[in-house]
Amino acid sequence: MPELPEVEVVRRGLERWVSGRTVAEVQVLHPRAVRRHLGGAEDFAARLTGRTTSVARRRGKYLWLPFEDGAESVLAHLGMSGQLLVQPHSAPDERHLRVRMRFADDTGTELRFVDQRTFGGLSLHDTVPGAADGLPDAIAHIALDPLDPAFDEAAFHTALRRRRTTVKRALLDQSLISGVGNIYADEALWRSRLHYDRPTATLTRPRSAELLGHVREVMTAALAVGGTSFDSLYVNVNGESGYFERSLDAYGRENEPCRRCGTPMRRRPWMNRSSYFCPRCQRPPRPAAVPPLSVRVPS
Repeated sequence: MPELPEVEVVRRGLERWVSGRTVAEVQVLHPRAVRRHLGGAEDFAARLTGRTTSVARRRGKYLWLPFEDGAESVLAHLGMSGQLLVQPHSAPDERHLRVRMRFADDTGTELRFVDQRTFGGLSLHDTVPGAADGLPDAIAHIALDPLDPAFDEAAFHTALRRRRTTVKRALLDQSLISGVGNIYADEALWRSRLHYDRPTATLTRPRSAELLGHVREVMTAALAVGGTSFDSLYVNVNGESGYFERSLDAYGRENEPCRRCGTPMRRRPWMNRSSYFCPRCQRPPRPAAVPPLSVRVPS
C-alpha cells in the first residue's frame, strides 16, 4: 500500500493539475469505487458536479480534495492499486478505470481513478468543523505525520513509553503517527539499529528522537525520487514510477549483505507481512526473565 511519500507525490500532482478547477461531469464506471460514499454512485456524481476544488491536502496515507465552499471534501484512499491520473480527454480508457471526472475549462484534461484490485475508493465527507484544510470527518482520528510542522515530538515519545507494544507496531499505528507503513518502518528501524520487536517502553527520549529523525530522513529521501514503486500499480498523476526502490537498505533485501556490516539480511513473517532486518546490527531484545515458581512445602 502506498505510504506517505507516494501519497504526497500524488497530492502534489493534484495540487498542480486539479486544484481550482470546476467539476463539469462525473462518471462512476464501477460502483465499488464509491462504496464508502453512503449515498451511492448517482448521489456522488450529482454532489460533485458544479463545484470547484480547492488545494489538495494529505494526512498520512490519506489525501483529499476540499471544495472552495468548505463544507465537504472528496476523500481518496488508494488501497493496494489505486491510481489518480490526469489524462487528456483523447487518451484511451485504462482497463481498470473506475471513475472519471471532467472539468468546465478548456485545458483538455480529466481526472481518472484507476484501481485494478478495487480496494481503494473515493467518497464525499463533511469537513471537520473549524478545520481550515477541509479535513474530512472520516479521518479525524488519524494522527499527524512526522513531516507535519505541528507534529508533537514530546507527545510522541510519551505515547511510545506508555504503550505496551513493540516499536514497529507503534510506527504502523496510524492513531499515533501517520503515513508510516511496512517499507519505511523497516528502513527507519535499520537506520536506527533497532529490532522490530523492541518494546517501546525501553526507548529513552534520545532513542525515540533518533528513530523519529530516521523516519523523517527516509521519507524525505523517498519523496525526492518520487517514492517507491515495485510494479506499475503505484504511479504519480502522470503515470510515472518512483525510484526509491534502488536506495532501500532493508526492505526486500533478504540474504543480501547488510550495507553496514555485510551480514546477510533476514526476513521474518510479521503480522501478515514481512520484516527485514540485519541480525547483527538489529539484535532482537532479550526475553524477559521469568521468576521461578515458588513451591510451598507443607509443614
